[in-house]
Amino acid sequence: MVLFIIGLVILFVGGYLYSKYIESQLEPDDRETPAVRKADGIDYVVMSEKKNWLINLLNIAGTGPILGPIQGILFGPIAFLAIPIGCVFAGALHDYMTGFISMRNGGSQVPRLVGKYVGDGVRKFYNIVIAILLLLTGVVFVYTPGDLIANDVLGVDPSSNAIWIIYAVIFIYYIASTILPIDKLIGRIYPVFGAFLIISAIGVFIGIIFKGSGDLSFAGAGLLAEHPAGQKFIPAFFITVACGILSGFHGSQVTLISRTIKTEREAKSTFYSAMITEGFIAMIWAAGAMVLFSTGNAALDTPGTLMVGKISKYFMGNIGGLLAVLGVIAFPITSGDTAFRSLRLIIAEELNIDQKSPTKRAGLAACLFVPAAGILFFAKTNPNGFNILWRYFGFTNQFVAIFALAVATIYLMYNNKNYLMTLIPGVFYTFIVFSFIIHADPIGLAQPYVIAYPVAAVLAFLYAAFVIRAGKKNRIRIENTVLD
Repeated sequence: MVLFIIGLVILFVGGYLYSKYIESQLEPDDRETPAVRKADGIDYVVMSEKKNWLINLLNIAGTGPILGPIQGILFGPIAFLAIPIGCVFAGALHDYMTGFISMRNGGSQVPRLVGKYVGDGVRKFYNIVIAILLLLTGVVFVYTPGDLIANDVLGVDPSSNAIWIIYAVIFIYYIASTILPIDKLIGRIYPVFGAFLIISAIGVFIGIIFKGSGDLSFAGAGLLAEHPAGQKFIPAFFITVACGILSGFHGSQVTLISRTIKTEREAKSTFYSAMITEGFIAMIWAAGAMVLFSTGNAALDTPGTLMVGKISKYFMGNIGGLLAVLGVIAFPITSGDTAFRSLRLIIAEELNIDQKSPTKRAGLAACLFVPAAGILFFAKTNPNGFNILWRYFGFTNQFVAIFALAVATIYLMYNNKNYLMTLIPGVFYTFIVFSFIIHADPIGLAQPYVIAYPVAAVLAFLYAAFVIRAGKKNRIRIENTVLD
């Protein structure tokens, strides 16, 4: 329990201090934001600071900060240090930098930022990667809430045909939220989802404090436990926990909110603190899982989706547990809808498709949901479909993040600021994603770590060299490129 409390202190005190330092490097001022300058009543809409914070939190917090930490705690109590340190110095930094740079560039999505700061060739490759990630994200966030609704709310077998009706209802909501102006549906329904979110997080947290065991650890394990599946802490932990530490998916979400913020001075509270809150949620669910695993109330191989219900009911009882499950269901739904919305906007920007017309928005959205439905069908009908889907989602999620960190590094270089604060996390996560995919079997190259580690180290060095070179080389193009 002491390590858990230390982790929370690192998260909140460290986050408070480091966010002020980042703000001093970005120097927000009183210039007009895209929400004011480009107001169109659809995507560029001024919303209050509190609403922006809540929507951003719900956008970025899918099942990742819940299912990831539940599985990540199997590596032992070290998770209570790795999550807050990573969140403060990588995840929250990534979200704040990406959202702020987007605001300074007319609310542009990450692909256009990559094109401006890193290069057009990299932008074209990034477009493919981010499109895959957003499709996978949308599908994962239909699959997981659908199964939770079936199993924990309706008492229906998720493997029965009834699950397709639940999936269809979620898809209908996603279609509406993708097409309608952001303040008409998302801006109104999110406060309701937010209430469930707060109940679930606070309820489980209080339960951990008063009902959890005093020793949050596995019997006979030190700081780092032996993972039951034999996975290595580096890189598997960081891929598994993902959204609770660093998520490239967040880049596509904070750029949505960069179009609804009234003043640059709200960026720190909207972007950085929302990610710190997500880190807090990750800590709560990791601790809840640790209690059940260490006390024998759950087997170590219990699936993550089943652990959600077990943790909720253990700490909050049947009724409170149901409310907690509803909060968990709200997470993926409020990320899945904006995943598809972000993909629509990215494609529209790249193809110069006007989004003021409802017909054009609907047509573009239809093109997105057809492949998404196909991926969902594969994941549900293939015995190992969801595991394959989740692993590719986890890898792609972290892979995307290193592009946004490269943008942030070059932006800081151009403005003569401390670019090491984004370059170092970018190098570290380059090593993580490549060592993971080189070793992973069957989704990767299935090579032993004696090969994966040195190759990944070389690639991480090349990443640093490329980013620094691009920052120096692209200065003239950056000066002449206006994204607005």
